[in-house]
Amino acid sequence: MARNYRHQLFDDAVKIEQERHGSRASYAKMDAGADGTPDALTAKEIAFIEDRDSFYMASVNREGWPYMQHRGGPAAFLKHIAGNRIGFADFRGNKQYISTANLKGNDRVSLFLMDYPNRERLKLLGHARSVELADDPAAVTALMPEGYRATPERAFFIDVIGWEWNCSQHITPRFTEAEISAAIKPMASELNQLRAEIAALRAQKEDR
Repeated sequence: MARNYRHQLFDDAVKIEQERHGSRASYAKMDAGADGTPDALTAKEIAFIEDRDSFYMASVNREGWPYMQHRGGPAAFLKHIAGNRIGFADFRGNKQYISTANLKGNDRVSLFLMDYPNRERLKLLGHARSVELADDPAAVTALMPEGYRATPERAFFIDVIGWEWNCSQHITPRFTEAEISAAIKPMASELNQLRAEIAALRAQKEDR
C-alpha cells in the first residue's frame, strides 16, 4: 500500500485543514504505520509510467516558486530503470534550463501522469538529478527512444519516494490522433467496402 506520498505531503498545516473539513480521521486510518519508507513501484505503476507519451514535472526555484513543465515524446520515453528509479532523455528545446537549474538547489520533483482515454492519473514524488550528455554519453543515449528524431542534451534520473492514484472524477476523456484513427479504422474499412459495392451497382445499371 502506498503511504509515503501522503506522509510527505500531509504536514501539520494540511492535517489542520483536513480536521476542519472532516476528512482527517479517514486519512489517519489509511496512513497508519507510515514511517517515511518509499512507496515501492509495482508492476501496475511501472506499466502505466511506460505507456505514457507525456507528463508534467514540477520543481521549485531558490525563491520558492514552483515551476511546471510539460515533457513529451513517443510512448515509453519515460523509462523504468530499476527498483524505484525512472528516467528520461531531455531533448533540446527552448534553452531556458529552468528545471535543470532548479534541481541544483532542490532535487525534489513532482510528476503528474495522465491517461485521458481511460480517465486515470498517477502522481509521483521523487528526488531528481540531471546528467549532461558530455559527462556520460552512454547513460544519456541509453534513455533515447529508438528511432526518435530529437537531440538529447542530458538525462534526468528520478528516484521515486511516493506515488498516489487519483479518482477519475472530472477527468474529461481525450484521444490522440493515433487513438482516433485506430477506433474508426473498422468503420472506414466498412465505408470503403460499401462505396465499392455502390460503384459496382451503378456500373451494372449503366450497362443495362
